[in-house]
Amino acid sequence: MLKGWFDAFRSDGGPTLYMHSNRTPVIEDIRNIVIYVSFSTIFFAFLIVFPGIRKEKFSTFVSVTISLFIGAVILVTNYGTEWHVAQTKIYGPHHAFSRQKIEANLGVRIGLNGVNITLKAMPKNILLEDINYNERFSWIGATELKEEYREALVKGLPYPILTTAEYLSQDLEGFSWGRHYRLAGYYSYILLWTAFFLWLVMNILLCTVPRYGAYCMQLTGGIMLLTNAIYTLLLPRKPLVIPFEGGLLRFHYGWCFWLVLAAGMLIFYCTILCETSK
Repeated sequence: MLKGWFDAFRSDGGPTLYMHSNRTPVIEDIRNIVIYVSFSTIFFAFLIVFPGIRKEKFSTFVSVTISLFIGAVILVTNYGTEWHVAQTKIYGPHHAFSRQKIEANLGVRIGLNGVNITLKAMPKNILLEDINYNERFSWIGATELKEEYREALVKGLPYPILTTAEYLSQDLEGFSWGRHYRLAGYYSYILLWTAFFLWLVMNILLCTVPRYGAYCMQLTGGIMLLTNAIYTLLLPRKPLVIPFEGGLLRFHYGWCFWLVLAAGMLIFYCTILCETSK
């Protein structure tokens, strides 16, 4: 009886078989979810105690809201993979030396420490429904991307994913896009962590010496805008365009870049507004 109970959903003594209805692709990074939940919890806790504040309610609400927004933006964009993005529809082979071609959506999302490559087939028959890949390649180390590319070759990932990873892993004359993206991400990563440290100091000063807290807020916004400038300057001079049968991968700035830019400008706008209102 016990044997029959623990053998449920298994065949020939193998592990439990999870059917297609239980399988879902990756849709969000768990680290980003933790950041969303943490800052949302702090903000809701502030809203609960907010009615008890008697003096300067409006300025307190604005200061806390902007502060939490800036902190969340710094962390989310630091770990996000939407700094430089591209997406197109392709029509080509699923693997090398194959005559069978698939029609699929290919997306590339470049972050500060790596790149996410997605491949999802647009099935016209049931045989193609399982083609839904989301592969991450890191380049924290100088040779890490090349090593992960070799591992991808051994695993036998789909040909479009390998082609995209190959463009980024090569560091030769005329094929140095990966090196430029790694340098841009490296310095932007350092600047964002600097902005996060200044954000922590800013919150302490706003509670003790508000004037110096405002100065520190301006410095935080300046570092965030500098991050955008450094990232733009270090991007490849020759834009990366990856040709595929049926479409071209052309890159443009993603929401992480624009969110950091908007947050930095918001800080300067708020500080200027406060200075003019005095």
